[in-house]
Amino acid sequence: MLTCGAHPAASYDRSPQYGDGRFHNVARRVPLGFVRGARVWWRFLFHKPTDATPSVAIPVHALTRQALLDAPDDSLWRLGHSTLLMKLEGHFWLTDPVFSERVSPFSFMGPKRFHAPPLSIEELPEITGVIISHDHYDHLDHDAVLALAPKVRHFVTALGVGDRLLAWGVPQEKITQLDWWQETQVEGLKIAATPAQHFSGRGLSDGNRTLWASWVLDTGRTRIFFSGDSGYFDGFARIGERYGPFDLAMVETGAYDADWPDVHMQPEQSLQAHLDVRGKVLMPIHNGTFDLALHPWTEPFERITALARQHGVTLAAPVMGERLDIRAPAPATPWWREGTAGEGMSARGAQE
Repeated sequence: MLTCGAHPAASYDRSPQYGDGRFHNVARRVPLGFVRGARVWWRFLFHKPTDATPSVAIPVHALTRQALLDAPDDSLWRLGHSTLLMKLEGHFWLTDPVFSERVSPFSFMGPKRFHAPPLSIEELPEITGVIISHDHYDHLDHDAVLALAPKVRHFVTALGVGDRLLAWGVPQEKITQLDWWQETQVEGLKIAATPAQHFSGRGLSDGNRTLWASWVLDTGRTRIFFSGDSGYFDGFARIGERYGPFDLAMVETGAYDADWPDVHMQPEQSLQAHLDVRGKVLMPIHNGTFDLALHPWTEPFERITALARQHGVTLAAPVMGERLDIRAPAPATPWWREGTAGEGMSARGAQE
């Protein structure tokens, strides 16, 4: 068990995942190579499906600070993509906060949001902790971090990501960096960094200079799994054995493709990962906000819904900004088929 502030800069050599100046997966990631890489870019440029982005506005429930403060414990709000706001034991926690219009090093180009966040950073209450899975632009938003820093008491990151925050001006005393299987206690919440199969980097020369992780959050009464980004691997079963069962498993289900199977899961694998970690309720994330792949934007929802029904898995898929009761979530309804946002739009009702 570690305390806040663990792993300052330049201590990576203690990590079993670190060698030759970079972090590594347990199983070697197969690079695309020139031919496959060229094929992927050709598909992106000339064979992008017309329905990769919504043709009309998608439903979003506007949130207010007072609504968050008035909400009971074990509440969760999906703000978009992999950005989740949770209220646990009176404390607010954020995962992978991305509020910018684009996930790109440039403000004028790159994948653009399908929808605005349900509330602004300014409207958020004081945040006890922000948990960051890795440093890709759709998970680590420079402008959001700087705007959040004054109202956040703790940033808990995968090893090396905290050094990015430090370089951006976040005070070191607010930063805790964890390696896989390390734990910390923050304001009564047990947080464990667990393995993932992915990669990292924000430029052409910094690939895998920081670690990627999935996360376990445990209040002693409520246990949550947050997958971050990952291909499917046997680490999910080990996480389930060590920390399961989970009241809620938030598992990436989106931005997948047959050409990158070892860094993003197909929906069938997302379902299996949920079963491996011993989740009670599956919440698919990493979808519905940005166009990051070559599938229709609704496909991840449709495929995981059908798979959950087939395997008897309870699925939670709230509208962006809708409150979800973590311990007793309402079954999912297909809001992604509804078209424009309607007054009173809700994700309640019987699972189809």
